[in-house]
Amino acid sequence: MTMTADEARAFQDEFARLVRNVEQVLLGKSHVVRLAFTAMVTGGHLLLEDVPGIGKTSLARAMAQTVDGTHSRVQFTPDVLPGDITGVSVYDQRTSDFEFHRGPVFASIVLADEINRASPKTQSALLEVMEEGRVTVDGTPYDVGHPFMVIATQNPIEQAGTYALPEAQLDRFLLRTSIGYPDHESMLRILQGASVSAHDVTLAPVATAASVRDLQERAGTVHVDPAVADYVVRLVDATR
Repeated sequence: MTMTADEARAFQDEFARLVRNVEQVLLGKSHVVRLAFTAMVTGGHLLLEDVPGIGKTSLARAMAQTVDGTHSRVQFTPDVLPGDITGVSVYDQRTSDFEFHRGPVFASIVLADEINRASPKTQSALLEVMEEGRVTVDGTPYDVGHPFMVIATQNPIEQAGTYALPEAQLDRFLLRTSIGYPDHESMLRILQGASVSAHDVTLAPVATAASVRDLQERAGTVHVDPAVADYVVRLVDATR
C-alpha cells in the first residue's frame, strides 16, 4: 500500500516535531538531527566520525527523551569484553539457577563511544543486536525492545590503539556522518547559555514507542517510481 498525500504530510509533521525537540539541545545541527531520525524511522543505525566534545552524548540522550525511551553509553576500550555490552548469566546460589543480567545494549538509544578502540571480538558483539534487535547469551535469545538504535562514534584523527571496523560491522550502519563544530551564531548561543549544561536539560517526550513503530511502518510505504528504482540499482552496480 502506497502512502497517500495526506499521510505524507502527517508523516512530515511528526518527523519535524521530533527534530525540533532535539534541536533545543543540539544547536545549529538540524541536518545531523534529521539524519539521526532518518536512521531511526528506517530501522537503521548511525556512525559518527567526530572528535570528542561536540555533542554526541547529548544527541543520544535527547533522542531517547524525545521518544520517551532510555539511553545508555558504552565507552569502548581494548579491555571491554562482549559480556560487558550484551550482559552475562550469573549463577544464583539461592535458586540454583542462572540469572541473566542485562548489559547496556538494552536501551532505546545506545551510544557506542569510540567503537574502534575495542577489539574485533568485542565489536562483533553488536552484530546480532544491530541486525536482529536481540542478543543471544548461553543459547537464550533476549529482545532488546523497541525502538532500538545504535549511535557509534570513532575519532577520525587518532589512529594509535584503534582497530578498523570490519566490513560486516560497517554494513550494519545505514548512515555515516559528522556533527562538526557549531557555527558562529550557535557558538554565541552556547556561550550565552553557558550556565545551563545540555546534560541538565530534560526534554519532554513528543512520541512513544508505538508512534515510532508507526512511523517506521509508514516509511516503508513511500512510493518509489520504477525509473528511480532502476537508477538506484544501476548506481549500486556501478559502484561495487
